[in-house]
Amino acid sequence: MKEIFKKYLFNKGYFVAEEGTGEERPGEVLISLANIFNIKISEGKELAQLDMVRMASEMLGVYVPEPFYKGFPESVKKLSDFALLWDQLTHYLNTYGMDRFDSAGHSIFEEITEKKLFAEKTPDHLFAIVTEKDAEKLLLRSAEDLLAGSRPLNTSDFEVVASAVSDLGLKVKKCGSKDTAVKLFLRTGNKAFVDFLTVADVMKLVEQMNYTSYQSVDVRKLNLKNKDRKMIASCLDVLFEKGRCDVKECCEKKALWAGLIHHIHYRPRCELARRFVGVMRGKENLSAYSEFEKAMAANDIKQAVTVLKREKGDSVLLRNLSYIFSRCGTEEELDSVFENIESRNTVLLIQLLANFSRGADSEAPRTFVFSKFNKVKVHQEEPLEVSRRRSRISAAQQLMIKEKIKGLIENTLRNKLGRVYVDEAMKKVALPVSETSSQSGFGVLPKGTRIPLEEGKKLRAFVYWEKVNDIDLSCVAITRDGSAVEFSWRTMAEAKSDAIIYSGDQTSGYNGGSEFYDVIIDKFTEKYPTAEYIVFCANVYSDGKYFNECVCRAGYMVRDIDDSGEIFEPKTVQSSFSVNCDSSFGYLFGLDLVRKEFVWLNASRNGGVRVAGTTDFGFLKQWLETTDVINVYDFVKMAATELADDPETADIVVSDRSLKTSEGAEVIRSCDIDKLRALLSI
Repeated sequence: MKEIFKKYLFNKGYFVAEEGTGEERPGEVLISLANIFNIKISEGKELAQLDMVRMASEMLGVYVPEPFYKGFPESVKKLSDFALLWDQLTHYLNTYGMDRFDSAGHSIFEEITEKKLFAEKTPDHLFAIVTEKDAEKLLLRSAEDLLAGSRPLNTSDFEVVASAVSDLGLKVKKCGSKDTAVKLFLRTGNKAFVDFLTVADVMKLVEQMNYTSYQSVDVRKLNLKNKDRKMIASCLDVLFEKGRCDVKECCEKKALWAGLIHHIHYRPRCELARRFVGVMRGKENLSAYSEFEKAMAANDIKQAVTVLKREKGDSVLLRNLSYIFSRCGTEEELDSVFENIESRNTVLLIQLLANFSRGADSEAPRTFVFSKFNKVKVHQEEPLEVSRRRSRISAAQQLMIKEKIKGLIENTLRNKLGRVYVDEAMKKVALPVSETSSQSGFGVLPKGTRIPLEEGKKLRAFVYWEKVNDIDLSCVAITRDGSAVEFSWRTMAEAKSDAIIYSGDQTSGYNGGSEFYDVIIDKFTEKYPTAEYIVFCANVYSDGKYFNECVCRAGYMVRDIDDSGEIFEPKTVQSSFSVNCDSSFGYLFGLDLVRKEFVWLNASRNGGVRVAGTTDFGFLKQWLETTDVINVYDFVKMAATELADDPETADIVVSDRSLKTSEGAEVIRSCDIDKLRALLSI
């Protein structure tokens, strides 16, 4: 079985037993997995194979390069601020100054520290071993669930689905995301994905092709090869013949369409195509938005809503709610808007609920966050934009809108899931509504998911890499007033304390480098009482490379405060994932210093950011606090016909615990992002 499939299933808690390679002594493999990684096999013990130790070693990390300070954290504690600073300056001179990146550099002041016998208490990782046949069934089901979701796939999940189509013969029955359909058609050439598109979506196809094949984000300047022009023309012919064209919708990008049909020398083959080309090349503009904007300018809210609903449908009406609500002067106008909403787009409703759950401040600059090409883009309003803003929503309006949207979600979900048992712990698990920019790996959970940290433990964040000179692990504290305090290679010589300890900036790791942070929450909050959160980031500092051009893994361990002295201990790894985004910067995860909880962020950022301290962090609160708005427990409770007290009596069991269930019951865990995505499409 292909490695991509085995890695995907490992992240979900499965090993795959290769056919024809039986192990004579599977017991020794089981002992190795338990002793090295704390992996306990719950099912399929007799199928254990030696290669599973290799797989676990790769996914959890065993041969991790040494950091700058080999005795981190004990040796770092003993060094003065001057020694720390001098160490790093000497190292920078040797690498960046003398251009010596051939071997890893280490401290010239560090003393050897004694390591103790490992005695830290760590939780077991429960895994099952499955045959290749059963693994294929799991993969096909996962691929179908991933395709069912209406949100675009992240890079790793997309690769799994594309491989399932090409290698496992996945029969495509549903594809809820137009973006995913476009990318899969371009990757696999499977024309079944065209059935999920309309002519308007062909512009998405052109944008994606222009980005992936020509490294351009400007669709106004095309220079496509003949084979790509012919492919686009062929898609248009098919869609026109099937009548899948709304000419008015295409008028919203009329100039782009005029440029495209000229560039590909398109010749219409049917009457609908001829009408389309005539409109795109002519002066007539049938765009529904034109009529909508006229009504908005006249402050005729009812007419604006009527036009948008009639011409564009409920989903587009939902996407424009903030704009429409900002012009509503009375409660009656607000009510009239809600009376026109019949949408059952659960994801959009949840996103709106999150938007209207944030505090209202009509004078503060707004931050707009969205994803493009699997990367987060952030725009904060400039002072001039704030002064010209006409969109104002009061706190009272915001509260009322929030409650009405919540009511819409409840009505949409009611009685969709049957009899369900849902664990209280699922209140900490976020719904996967914005995972496009995320990475995948062992222990990775939906953005915003929270994990309580044990008393007497510290969090050790890590990053290690190959094939690049320098990747930085940084950490930023976000205070109550939204300001940020940077802890990085630029500041740690003077910021080092018992609360936060840094392993040193390794800048000569072309053949392998690593960096670590230890954070002890109680001591950190004592030293920085205004801090609410800590956010960890990774960025490629040198060479002008992106993460997808090197090898980089990141994650975290939960360690005893007085640990064994072994810097990287696989038994304590809670998550390890590949950072392979088409970007130089990524948000990894955070710590809620008040609740003492780990929070998943996991998003790659657009642009060539090389230093963490040059970015804004305030907008991350919307992800850090997402489970306060809605979570998996809330969602399942709304959708259940009945909540079961006993998991053995439920049709669906939503829990991370190993519970006894009835035969045929569907089990959904927090790591089953594919199943959670499918749930959002019920």
